[in-house]
Amino acid sequence: MTVTGTATSRAEPEAIKAIPVRHPGRWVAVVVIAVLAAMFVHMLVTNHAFQWGFMRDNAFRPPVLEGVRTTVLLTVCSMAIGIALGIVLAVMRLSDNPILRSAAWLFVWFFRAVPRYVLLTLCGNLGILFSQWRFGVPFGSQIASLLGFDSSLTVFGLDSNAIASGFTAGLIGLALSEAAYMAEIVRAGISSIDAGQTEAAQALGMSRGLTTRRIVLPQAMRVIVPPTGNETIAMLKDTSLVVAVPVSIELFFQLEAIGSRTFQIFPMLVAACLWYLALSSLLMIGQYFLERRYSRGFGGERSQAVAVPTVGGNH
Repeated sequence: MTVTGTATSRAEPEAIKAIPVRHPGRWVAVVVIAVLAAMFVHMLVTNHAFQWGFMRDNAFRPPVLEGVRTTVLLTVCSMAIGIALGIVLAVMRLSDNPILRSAAWLFVWFFRAVPRYVLLTLCGNLGILFSQWRFGVPFGSQIASLLGFDSSLTVFGLDSNAIASGFTAGLIGLALSEAAYMAEIVRAGISSIDAGQTEAAQALGMSRGLTTRRIVLPQAMRVIVPPTGNETIAMLKDTSLVVAVPVSIELFFQLEAIGSRTFQIFPMLVAACLWYLALSSLLMIGQYFLERRYSRGFGGERSQAVAVPTVGGNH
């Protein structure tokens, strides 16, 4: 039996008329920002309170440049000591030894709780406690008298006035404060690494220290670098607090001194902002390249590397 019928042709679909989504709020925001930016530039150009000529003549004097050098040196040295000590404290906090964990916790607790200005003031007055810092056997004089000879059993001593004053006191205060924050940053970075990495390294016979240096820390840098960059920029700005020690050869102090001496305070405050903006921008550029280096293989770059599109291939 044969069945015949007529085939109905399928109607062609109509073309989709795509209507772009309107974003009137964006254009309103662009207009508002453009107007505010134009007003700001107009104020910079027309307001005589800025005294751009006076600022240009005084913002690059030798005392100011010496202050820039001191600010940069304080930032670099404080961060170097803070990072090194912070790594040690982070490892201590993650240790199985309760004494090491407690000692590291007490250090972090104290130096995170005390404001940096107060800490710097304290460091500048440490000479009140001792006229000389002596390193040797504790209670050396008492022990020596019991043994029948006159000695303090001191290995070496340092003059506290040479340590607890000026640049050294400011460096100590900033570095100890930064170490407490870096300890928490490094601890968070180490904790972000899967425990299987450490277990695999231990199964291969690697020691705990070697595992930390070769396996854990290189991977944790992806988490550690961004907040460390923020801490470095914050340290650059906090160097202005060393006036509490006091340290007079410092960027903000020198600019403020010029403003007070010439009765042109506001232009020198603007000059200080510009100096800190320039130095912070350089640090931000360095942070960008470090983040890009240690983020290789993660995120968008990893997705682009492994995602190979297939166009017109045979299946």
